Amino acid sequence: MSKLRNYNSREVEINLGSCISCLKSSNRISAKLGVCVDCIRARYSEVKSHVEKVHHMMRREYKLPEHPPKKKDGLLCTTCVNRCIIPEGERGYCGVRLTQNGNLKGGAKNLGRLSFYHDPLPTNCVGSWVCPAGTSCGYPRYSHTEGAEYGYKNLAVFLHACSFDCIFCQNWHYREHSTKGYEQSADVLADSVDPRTSCICYFGGDPTPQLAFAIEASKKALSKTKRILRICWETNGSMNTELLKEILMLSLGTGGCVKFDLKAWNDGIHRALTGVTNRQTFKNFERASKYCKIRNDPPLLIASTLLVPGYIDRKEVFSIAKFIADLDPSIPYSLLAFAPSFYMHDLPYTTKNEAYSCLEAAHEAGLENVKLGNIHILR
Repeated sequence: MSKLRNYNSREVEINLGSCISCLKSSNRISAKLGVCVDCIRARYSEVKSHVEKVHHMMRREYKLPEHPPKKKDGLLCTTCVNRCIIPEGERGYCGVRLTQNGNLKGGAKNLGRLSFYHDPLPTNCVGSWVCPAGTSCGYPRYSHTEGAEYGYKNLAVFLHACSFDCIFCQNWHYREHSTKGYEQSADVLADSVDPRTSCICYFGGDPTPQLAFAIEASKKALSKTKRILRICWETNGSMNTELLKEILMLSLGTGGCVKFDLKAWNDGIHRALTGVTNRQTFKNFERASKYCKIRNDPPLLIASTLLVPGYIDRKEVFSIAKFIADLDPSIPYSLLAFAPSFYMHDLPYTTKNEAYSCLEAAHEAGLENVKLGNIHILR
């Protein structure tokens, strides 16, 4: 049974303090977050403590650390932007990494917390509109067929941990398993690649906390086949630079793609929605963009943004798109329609007007290849 709770506006009002005016704002506001986008942009320092309390409350329900531990007597984990310093017997922010008997455990090469399944191609992958699985991109070197790979399948690997704390998470159920259960070995995952598997896609949660495992499993799978086997990633991009380089090289060599979820441009909005800064994500995206020149068919790097009503608006999209266009205007960018979920279940679906306004903004920013995704749920 899900632990997800509802929070009413009265509870938000009690906790909110200095930002009660938001409850009367004409902007759309998540009752759980209780702060409008204008207040976050204009005076994040004033609403920061409230935002942090919201995330702390959420994380307590899933027995996850309220914030990245920074204990002087702990061990440093350098996997992601959070750089947790984890004391004996406690876990890092992701829930996977922990200190036990004086050593960092979890997130190892040979054992991961995950579930996986085979998905017939072409699938609903965010990058399917520009990748070999759904198009003629990369044929014949990286694709079995000219056009969509009907008759083949993707090994979809859902990793049960995340370095962020998104309050709109579409796959939030993983939190119930991020500290226990669903363990699989790298060999078991690699052996699940059969003759009709043409790609492996890691997502979640997020691959970041368990990239060591995903990289090892990918190498094992590739060593067992001489056929086309693309390695792809859907990530928040918060990993350290060495891990970023490793996944980029795996994707480059196999015809796979690295899809960054660029959730917000404004760091305050990003922290309000995800609990974590976006600095590492955008730095890593810039680093990754330099590899695009090595292979442009199929595209190596893809970006996406979820259009969260009331928070991720035309202004946010324009700024993200401008950032991407300044790096390389040909980088594909997907704008995804929002469906109510997790603690933002009280927000509406993205409307057609909002979606097409954001699409226009992305083009105005200079991007050449922009797509609206999930259009079937637009209202």
